[in-house]
Amino acid sequence: MNFFDAVVLGIIEGFTEFLPISSTAHLILTSKIISLSQNDFLKSFEIAIQLGAISSVISLYGKKFLTDCQLNKKIVAAFLPTIFFGFIFYKIIKNYLFESISLILASLFLGGIFLIVFEMFYREKPNAENNISRLSYKKAFLIGCFQSMAMVPGISRSAATIIGGLLTGLKREAIVEFSFLLAVPTMLAATGFDLLHNAASFSLKQLHLLFLGMVASFIVARIAISFFLKFIKTHNFTYFGVYRVLIAFLFWLIFF
Repeated sequence: MNFFDAVVLGIIEGFTEFLPISSTAHLILTSKIISLSQNDFLKSFEIAIQLGAISSVISLYGKKFLTDCQLNKKIVAAFLPTIFFGFIFYKIIKNYLFESISLILASLFLGGIFLIVFEMFYREKPNAENNISRLSYKKAFLIGCFQSMAMVPGISRSAATIIGGLLTGLKREAIVEFSFLLAVPTMLAATGFDLLHNAASFSLKQLHLLFLGMVASFIVARIAISFFLKFIKTHNFTYFGVYRVLIAFLFWLIFF
């Protein structure tokens, strides 16, 4: 990996992390396109680069984290399933699932079909909750269970969380915001756990590459968050479902 590759992957991470299209899948597929070997550093890079994206959330929602104690408790409740399953399946996810292009493309494709079908039948209830601080602990935990499915590359943490929130009775704007906030402990834990195991083996150049990717991710994620918040006010998630299906089909033609 060189500095250009790091910036490209950082841009892709920043743009895709908070959209329901799977940032992990896009990073892995892009790495294949630009002929980067899936070595231990690249796998760690694809996880740790998320620090840049979550820094953008902290910069935008830092005041909410500091002042809304009730919301923080709900975020912790939603985070519990992911940390439980992540701790158990970390090695399987990193050493096997990240290697399977077929699995990633299937997850992208089926997730896209699911989003399209879901939007065909889903109707928001008139009493849908718009205040995420009033979310019950039971519903927060259930949303976290949906998020834990996204440990499989290609499913999309954002998509799983949003679908879980809509099914529990949240408005679109509310669950999208909750998804942003829930990303902070989730990705901090994933990145911290990986760096704890692997950072000591990184060279100085590799650390510079990681920092550069994080900076690019931070800048682009700020733009992507603003775009997504405006987009959902007038659109549903069908467009993202169609995109997932098309991109999965395109990469299937390229690789197979």
